[in-house]
Amino acid sequence: MERFRVTFYPDNKTVEVEKDRTILSAALSAGVYIASHCGGDGVCGRCKVILKKGRVSAQSQGMLSEKERAEGVCLACLTAVEDNLEIEVPASSRLNLEAPGAEYSLPEDVETLQATAQDLFVHSPLATKIFLNIPEPKLEEKLSDTERLLQQVPFIEPPGHLHMGLSVLRGLSELLRASDWKVTVTLAKKHEGVAELINVEPGDTSQRNFGICFDIGTTTLSGQMVDLNSKKVLGTKATYNKQAAFGSDIITRIMYARNKNGLEELHRAVVDDMNEIIREFVRDQAIDLNDVTCVVCSGNTTMMHLLLRVDPTYIRKEPYTPVFNSVGMLRAAEAGILINPRGLLACVPGVASYVGGDITAGVLSSGQYEEEGLTVFIDIGTNGEIVLGNREFLVCAAASAGPAFEGSGVSCGMRAARGAIQKVVINSKDLSCWLGVIGNGRPSGICGSGYIDAIAEMLCAGVIDKNGKIREIDNPRIRQGELGKEFVLAFASQSAEGKDIVITEPDIENLKRAKAAIYSAISVLVRHLDLDFSRIDKVFIAGGFGTYLNTENAVRIGLLPDISREKFSFIGNSSLSGSRQVLLSWEAMRRADQIARKMNYVELSVEPGYMDEYMAALFFPHTDLGLFPTVRQQKI
Repeated sequence: MERFRVTFYPDNKTVEVEKDRTILSAALSAGVYIASHCGGDGVCGRCKVILKKGRVSAQSQGMLSEKERAEGVCLACLTAVEDNLEIEVPASSRLNLEAPGAEYSLPEDVETLQATAQDLFVHSPLATKIFLNIPEPKLEEKLSDTERLLQQVPFIEPPGHLHMGLSVLRGLSELLRASDWKVTVTLAKKHEGVAELINVEPGDTSQRNFGICFDIGTTTLSGQMVDLNSKKVLGTKATYNKQAAFGSDIITRIMYARNKNGLEELHRAVVDDMNEIIREFVRDQAIDLNDVTCVVCSGNTTMMHLLLRVDPTYIRKEPYTPVFNSVGMLRAAEAGILINPRGLLACVPGVASYVGGDITAGVLSSGQYEEEGLTVFIDIGTNGEIVLGNREFLVCAAASAGPAFEGSGVSCGMRAARGAIQKVVINSKDLSCWLGVIGNGRPSGICGSGYIDAIAEMLCAGVIDKNGKIREIDNPRIRQGELGKEFVLAFASQSAEGKDIVITEPDIENLKRAKAAIYSAISVLVRHLDLDFSRIDKVFIAGGFGTYLNTENAVRIGLLPDISREKFSFIGNSSLSGSRQVLLSWEAMRRADQIARKMNYVELSVEPGYMDEYMAALFFPHTDLGLFPTVRQQKI
């Protein structure tokens, strides 16, 4: 097959690809990441590139204006390579993969909360190193080398069973004698009372035992390296999940996985991210990769399937059945994770197709499962998951909120990275705007917390009505745009990219639907148990997005219930915190499994009254202002 060279600017990266490959596919091969929220279906219009040289063939590209076509702009996902090409990728089309910015660094009180949480369970890491000084064999004894070694290994939870793999057996005799019978064994807890001897090393390496925990989010991947002996967190890192190049939400990625090599590409993307973080940890801490003995991961059910290269097709098809919710202990090498070749991989157990191990880990680390009073756990991210309950019961649901709060599906949306508007204040007299920008530079776009602030402020200033429609006001910030009326937060002269940053009526509609999905899910769970919001004692809000959420504004637009603000508690990345607890304690792993089994999943799509609740919430803050007494008093 004919092959052509494609060069991408300003990266100056060149790749050779087969004829008829899309520019988007070629960019991925070159390591150039272009935004494609729809996964290459040509409907989001975010993958605009400029053809500088060469010949292409393109499918219908209705997302482009006549002016853009005349300037050589094309959609990378719908344009095929027919020649040697030179392609310019503008900043607005790039997938921002720099490490997450200020929104993902936690306040001190949240860090203290997470550090305290790891002491709730007995210190008993999933992988333990023990130094052994083994007596040398004597003629009058009939013990084998294996029996002699095993006699010196203390069982961690007797009575128990200790298994040993064939690869360990094959080199055991020479290793014992070459090390003068002084060795370090690595024990892995596999099941209750059952352990496996996964490695034997010469000498005493018992003080060098490290593990890594990961939260694999649809948008962001976060990891921590932990000293398994001291429990000390040695470092925290985060990056954006490169699977976003194949779609911004899990449904799009599930569909992409059906393509030829699609599942492998999605698997490779997340594993490459993880291995890069592991390499950085090892380099920063100057440790041997062989001393990393265990990895624990939590994430939604689809992310766990893609991590393990398991087909997620039926997660999105009724009756929404995953291949697994729990997989037990695996070899990290089986998933392509580069730690000690004999090292372990554990995945925090999930509950259902749309409530995964990240929520189990969150319930674990928040302590919700031990609360006496009624509590609500909310994780607002690319998906919205809610858990209602206490020590007696746990009921959960997933809201199909879409990725609007992650900056997708909105005209000037972006992730919470440098340049994102995360706070907004609007002067009600002249509609001038104060903008809080991550990194304190000029703004490039708006992230989730910025959108919530902006809508709340637009309501208070009278810019929009309770249906989200922009009012007719004589002000340069309010104008007619290509998509209808829009409000200008930052003019081109104030922005980083020389373009106006606006909120359009379709943006407001998207955000209204997202907030309605989350609020109605909370409401349905409460009513499912014949309760009301007045009975709620605590609300745990999880995730990097939640940490910087303005609670007052979230209530004002109807995202959160109107209850005493003292009841809201921000707990940061509870998925990562819960994974760390599991890494450090088999007791925590056992408890996580119990929590997952205990949670009752409510499928909202078939829940009576859910659509009525959802439709009622399609208003700012709600059609029933009686549910929002403090907002009603403000006379917005």
